[in-house]
Amino acid sequence: MTDYAVVKNGVVENMIVWDGQGESPVSDANVIEATVDARIGGTYDGAFHFVEPPRPEPTAAEVARQAKLDSVKSKLEALGLTSEEVQEAFGL
Repeated sequence: MTDYAVVKNGVVENMIVWDGQGESPVSDANVIEATVDARIGGTYDGAFHFVEPPRPEPTAAEVARQAKLDSVKSKLEALGLTSEEVQEAFGL
């Protein structure tokens, strides 16, 4: 059994495991043997291409939470705890 990419209009829509024998398990798309670069959402033009989507901007709540964590960390370090101790104790 081998991994195959289901490609429709140049975009990888799905990944399947198939033995490559007999009629294609998908009738409305191309089924192409996958390489390490094949990913759902990637493209195929004779070779597979995938670009990680950009990370979304943090929300205001996430920014505020990180600011609080940074404040706690700096205060604990000011009390004499090392960065390693803070991370071990609180996962900061």
